Amino acid sequence: MATSQSTVDYIVDQLAPLGVVARKMFGEYALYVEGKVVALVCNDILYVKITEPGKMFVGKEYLEGFPYPGAKAAIRVAPEQLEDDEWLSELIQITAENLPLPKQKGALKNKASKK
Repeated sequence: MATSQSTVDYIVDQLAPLGVVARKMFGEYALYVEGKVVALVCNDILYVKITEPGKMFVGKEYLEGFPYPGAKAAIRVAPEQLEDDEWLSELIQITAENLPLPKQKGALKNKASKK
């Protein structure tokens, strides 16, 4: 079952102050903050990348899940937690701050090294 557009729109709206961008991938969505993939939305469930500070922030509410077969484990956000935009924004901000910048693709690396 693919994620509904309304679910993604709701999550992006909850995270509007952070400038989250959603990009469709294979019927599901990746959420980006400043070029970093911070979360996936699969089957209408939000999965946030795991960082140690993110796990500490979530605390006793920590649930782990897998967005798709073969994926790395992620923090599974319960549907009722999506309604708390302050909590959700803080989790996404903490995650974005603690993830490395994405690696440049091969073609981009070659262009950059020729300058």
